[in-house]
Amino acid sequence: MPICPLTAFAQWSARRWLVAGAVAAVTYLALGLSTAVIPNPVFGRSIEPTTWAMEVLVATAALTGLLTATYVTEGQQHGLDKRGTLGAFLSYLAIGCPVCNKIALIALGSTGALQFFAPVQPYLALVGLALLAWALAIRLRGEMTCRISLPPVESEHSNR
Repeated sequence: MPICPLTAFAQWSARRWLVAGAVAAVTYLALGLSTAVIPNPVFGRSIEPTTWAMEVLVATAALTGLLTATYVTEGQQHGLDKRGTLGAFLSYLAIGCPVCNKIALIALGSTGALQFFAPVQPYLALVGLALLAWALAIRLRGEMTCRISLPPVESEHSNR
């Protein structure tokens, strides 16, 4: 049977969509506020967010919400997919301020964080989003099927 990616989403219950939306919103706020991609009075940045930080934040939130919703099943237990967790963490590092990242700051200093860590952040975003998408695809694999009815094929022998 061919795979149709949207069939899994079309069959989701309202409960799954509610979980997906709630987790996406919480992820958006938690990552966006703590990295100050969403301006707020509690967290600040020494360096303005990159032009792509909001897009990565939105994509990370959406993928995290969808991935989390795949764990909402009736009576089945599933182990947590570490690819998704790692992907969300890499996306978090990607959108954060390079000199506000304490690990980068301790390891590289402020100049090193700007010189070495900041140029790597777009790649962290790509890897993080790819891991989230991969984890989602793997989780959805068992839910995606299409039923295509093809007409029977006539053989040369049946025409005689």
